[in-house]
Amino acid sequence: MSKCYAPIYPHDPIIEILENTYLLRGSIKLGFGLSMNRNMVIVRQGDELTIINAVRISESELKILENLGTVRHIIRLGDFHGLDDQFYIDRYQATFWSQSHHVNYPNLIPQQIIQVDIRPPIKNSEFFIFEQATCPEAILFIKDKKLLITTDSIQYWNDWKYFSFLSKIIIYLMGFRFGLFVGGPWLKRVTPKRGSLKSDFDRLLKLEFENVIAAHGVLLKDSAKDKLTLLINNFKT
Repeated sequence: MSKCYAPIYPHDPIIEILENTYLLRGSIKLGFGLSMNRNMVIVRQGDELTIINAVRISESELKILENLGTVRHIIRLGDFHGLDDQFYIDRYQATFWSQSHHVNYPNLIPQQIIQVDIRPPIKNSEFFIFEQATCPEAILFIKDKKLLITTDSIQYWNDWKYFSFLSKIIIYLMGFRFGLFVGGPWLKRVTPKRGSLKSDFDRLLKLEFENVIAAHGVLLKDSAKDKLTLLINNFKT
């Protein structure tokens, strides 16, 4: 029996943002008149590819992806994302990585469970986990690229690409602005009652990173740690 996957939504072509690290800016329809952007990151090692924050793409773009290498691993970092993971798992028989006990898309069962002491499938990298969060959320830190790959926790926006007019109004009223920020709806969802994620963010700031790319927005290059340090020092977490 064939599986039913989410549709292909409008997306950009795959581009290289750092050496052997690629970004595809895509979109998702959230309801009538509502749409927003979302990102997929691809990391190449030799002829092997790892996909983070999967976004389903057109057949023509899949051929471009396949020209980069063979998809071996799919990494899910956040509970709010996972819509298109199964498509890539099935198409490429790829190993699926995620934390356990996700609330959204609970039928996505990891073959490799993301933990702080588990080595990712990418050299010179490690997983960072928000240990205080009430829902699973992790970051992939690629050390030699000084890159944080996030989902909804830390984002950087500088445009409204793929946002419908109505979505822009709603997002603006929710407090979203251009620049680096901690995702408000995410933070509200995952912060324990009468608790805080302050200790998690303090641990994160001990990592030596300069760049960040999230599941939404664009790449922030060279100044990510300075901006995040300032943000966290002035932000109630």
